Amino acid sequence: MEPTTTETRTNGARSSEREPKTHAVDYAALNAVWISLAAGVAVAGRGRAAKDPIQNRELIPLAAATFALSKAVARERIGTWVREPFVDEGDGQRPKGRGLRRAVGELVSCTRCVGTWSALGVVGLRVLHPDAGRTVSAILASSAANDWMQAAFKLLCEQTNALSNKT
Repeated sequence: MEPTTTETRTNGARSSEREPKTHAVDYAALNAVWISLAAGVAVAGRGRAAKDPIQNRELIPLAAATFALSKAVARERIGTWVREPFVDEGDGQRPKGRGLRRAVGELVSCTRCVGTWSALGVVGLRVLHPDAGRTVSAILASSAANDWMQAAFKLLCEQTNALSNKT
């Protein structure tokens, strides 16, 4: 992967400086950790999954739980402690540093990326400790449903107010 180019200002003039940001090996390291954890869950849950397999009806609550957890980590104030070492939140969410630190910053500021890790955690908990997994999934899925209802209510109020202002 080619290093990215950044522009800096020196005495009012622009100068290009080649600065390595993140390389494929940094992403590969993150992928290796995720694959190792997934393999660990699969191996540890071999016998347990056969006794209490995840049913199709659980997929929607598991997905909703994953949504709620990934949104909390990547976007909400409650997840700031996770993002702070890796993301500069003063001007949007820009990853800090270079290499692996920057790759983690990109990961924790992306809801889809965090969603993959969240799914591993939620499903892993369900496989390894079914009762606890169901409980945590129900809590997070309820949180996701609340989030969607709040967004729908806000949209409905905005549309109603817009219609009221037209008349």
